[in-house]
Amino acid sequence: MGRVRSDPDPLQDYCVSPPHSPHQHIFLNGDLCKDPTKVTVSDFTTSALSKPGSTRANPFRTNVTLTTTTNLPGLNTMGLTMGRIDFGASGVVPPHVHPRASEVTVCLDGVLLVGFVDTSGRVFTQELHPGETFVFPKGLIHFLYNIDTVSSALAVSGLTSQNPGTQFVSLVSLASELHIPQDVLKRLYHINDQEGYVASIRKNLGG
Repeated sequence: MGRVRSDPDPLQDYCVSPPHSPHQHIFLNGDLCKDPTKVTVSDFTTSALSKPGSTRANPFRTNVTLTTTTNLPGLNTMGLTMGRIDFGASGVVPPHVHPRASEVTVCLDGVLLVGFVDTSGRVFTQELHPGETFVFPKGLIHFLYNIDTVSSALAVSGLTSQNPGTQFVSLVSLASELHIPQDVLKRLYHINDQEGYVASIRKNLGG
C-alpha cells in the first residue's frame, strides 16, 4: 500500500516563489525559487487572512481563505498552509479530507462543532469555544459546523503541507466534473432513482 509522504525538507534557508506566469511550461513538485538576492521582507508577510470572506457565495454559508505561494511567496517549501474560516449562521465546512496534511484548528469567535471519523468508523466530535483547539489527523474525513443559528463564527487552521489538497465527500461523489455513473451511486446510497434524486442532488451541489 502506498504511503502519503510529508512535504520534503528544504535544502536552503528559503525558496521564495517568483511571480506566477500564465505561460509556465515547467511543472515542479512545488514552485521555482526566486533569486535569493532579490528576496525582501514582503515575501514573508501577507494580509490575506485579515479580511472576512463572504459566506453568501455558496450554500454551505462558509468561506475559506488560504495562504498560498501567490499571496505569501516565502511559504514555498516550508510545508505549511494557514487558513481563515468564516462561518455564517449555521455555516458548515462539509465532510472532507486533506490527503497530504494534518490540520489544527483554533476557534476565535462563536461556538463550533467539529469532528472526524477514523478508519474503524469511530466518530470523534467536540464543541469548540473561543481559544480552544482541535486537531484533525491526516487523510481522515472531518467537518466543522457553526452551531449558532443566528450569529457568525470564525476559526483559523494550520495545515502541515504547502499543498494539502481538499476533497469534499459529497461533491466528489455527486458533483465531480466527470460524473460517477448513476448505477454506482444508486447502489452505493441505496437510491431508487425513479424520482430523479441523483440528478436533483447534483443540481443542488452545483454538479
